[in-house]
Amino acid sequence: MTLLNSNGISRRGLLGVFAATTLVAAPTYSNAFGFLRGAGDVRRIRMYSGRTGESIDTIYWVDGQYIPEVLGEINHFMRDWRNDKVVNYDARNLDIAAASHRLMDTSEPYMMLSGYRSPETNAMLRSRSRGVAKNSLHMKGQAADLRLSSRSVGQMYKAAMACSAGGVGKYSRSNFVHMDCGPVRTWGG
Repeated sequence: MTLLNSNGISRRGLLGVFAATTLVAAPTYSNAFGFLRGAGDVRRIRMYSGRTGESIDTIYWVDGQYIPEVLGEINHFMRDWRNDKVVNYDARNLDIAAASHRLMDTSEPYMMLSGYRSPETNAMLRSRSRGVAKNSLHMKGQAADLRLSSRSVGQMYKAAMACSAGGVGKYSRSNFVHMDCGPVRTWGG
């Protein structure tokens, strides 16, 4: 798990920032999709889990390159907390969350309600709620349910929709937004 310093930035993340500053002198061009231009040349994800009490505040992408060690830490953070199962979480969904976060201009970390879900967990949740998809992208590590106390569900929904990069679900009654890197689509009210 990423260890945070007094500023809330991980050691690996700080090293990534130093690496990024050395690259500023040379002109570079990102090969990222247009929606990610809002994420910048350094991509950072800030989240905490109300379920496990863990938090992560780390730079996972610098100048066109994902940082494999950091992605490994994110995989662990996004695990199914009910049974500790871990998958390789799809970095494209991190990009969507990071770009949305940046568009909302907030330093508050996301509260992650659900990241990866094992098939067993998804089946259990589906038996309790009709709002859980049978073939949920959570089971592929391609979705997250997120909340911010400083932004409304509507604001989060609009920011994620502006990325035009995946599915965005608005759950006003439950106070969260679903973001995934599947086909572009929207739902909720």
